[in-house]
Amino acid sequence: MILNHLNLAVSDVEAAADFLSTYFGMTRQGGNRGMAFLSDDNGLLLSLSKTKGPVKYPGVFHIGFGQPDRATVDAIHQRLKADGFELEPPMDAHAYTFYIEAPGGFTVEVLS
Repeated sequence: MILNHLNLAVSDVEAAADFLSTYFGMTRQGGNRGMAFLSDDNGLLLSLSKTKGPVKYPGVFHIGFGQPDRATVDAIHQRLKADGFELEPPMDAHAYTFYIEAPGGFTVEVLS
């Protein structure tokens, strides 16, 4: 069995879709004002749905983008920081990792 899609409730569909496309290479597959569909090179379909109220995920909820090495994690971190995102530096924890609050109200982990 293969997980083929995941839906995230977000406060701003366009901002969330642009963020995921710009920094993580996801490709838009259509949608409308209240929903966007994105895919990755492995066949995952991620749908983003506009929530009617505030976005409320549990504190540990996040989506993760694994990278091949520390240098790639550092490069993504530097790009986000240069574009004005406030971030803690990457750290060695369960992996070499950092987290960012994405536009739309969900957390993204970048790790190697």
